[in-house]
Amino acid sequence: MALTDPLGDMLTRIRNGQRAKKDSVISPASKLRAHVLEVLQREGYIRGFSEDTTGDHPQLRIELKYFEGQPAIKHVARVSKPGRRVYSGSKELPVIRNGLGITIVSTPRGVLSDAEARAANVGGEVLAEVF
Repeated sequence: MALTDPLGDMLTRIRNGQRAKKDSVISPASKLRAHVLEVLQREGYIRGFSEDTTGDHPQLRIELKYFEGQPAIKHVARVSKPGRRVYSGSKELPVIRNGLGITIVSTPRGVLSDAEARAANVGGEVLAEVF
């Protein structure tokens, strides 16, 4: 079966893994997914990730993070979907929970958090929101 939204699939795996109190989840590897995971790691929402190339297809092992038994990620949602792409300029980037959450943005300078995109004065496609 073809996967129409690979990034949305990875975010759902993270959400389901945290609800099931898993230590880690596995997702097929891609450059976009790895860049999004780098942003989540920089912002402190996951412990880390590693690429596993032992099988036929490369996979990403995502180490989930918990704080006092509760998941570090309370909410993760895809904003720009294959059927409806959402773009935003650097000045119009959405603020999630008065700055407590982040927006992940795909810019010409790479995949950045909303704060990094504002600092670099670049906009782009709004991929996901996390808090």
